[in-house]
Amino acid sequence: MENNSQPNLAARTQKRIVFITGGARSGKSRFAEELARQFPGAKAYLATAQGLDEEMSDRIRRHRENRPADWQTLEEPLKVADCISKEGNRFDLILLDCLTLWISNLLMAGWNEAKILGEGNRLLEVSRRAKCSLILVGNEVGMGIVPENSQARLFRDLSGFIQQKAAREADEVYFMVSGIAQRIKG
Repeated sequence: MENNSQPNLAARTQKRIVFITGGARSGKSRFAEELARQFPGAKAYLATAQGLDEEMSDRIRRHRENRPADWQTLEEPLKVADCISKEGNRFDLILLDCLTLWISNLLMAGWNEAKILGEGNRLLEVSRRAKCSLILVGNEVGMGIVPENSQARLFRDLSGFIQQKAAREADEVYFMVSGIAQRIKG
């Protein structure tokens, strides 16, 4: 049986966009960090999380502690495209974790559907133009039941639309299931 989870190591020296998706706690971030270690050069971790409560602050702290010391952490909950545009030439790789939380942040900040979709398009355009490789992480939220309220349905729909575009733009796409990466593109 072919091992479908091995990254395309031969392509590590050229600019790549990699998209990793899967359910919550499926191992996406761990796999993204393992994959990022295989890229040469300077690395940045672009975190979209905000420590709005004690549990999330604790989670952010643990993530920081687990990252290699030579990686720079960039924290940006809303202006992710601007951050990649500004920092994309300073690094060889930026790992963005995560698109889904970023979309949630935009919704909580009062952005409407059209503005969020436009910013999603801009993020992908900036990612294509950046000199660095990118690893984009996002939760697959559309495989469950239809949410009962319109805000939750909008979040699910926006996540799906933006992540479909991310998968189309990506050179490689991985789907995580119970800690196992399955390459589905590239």
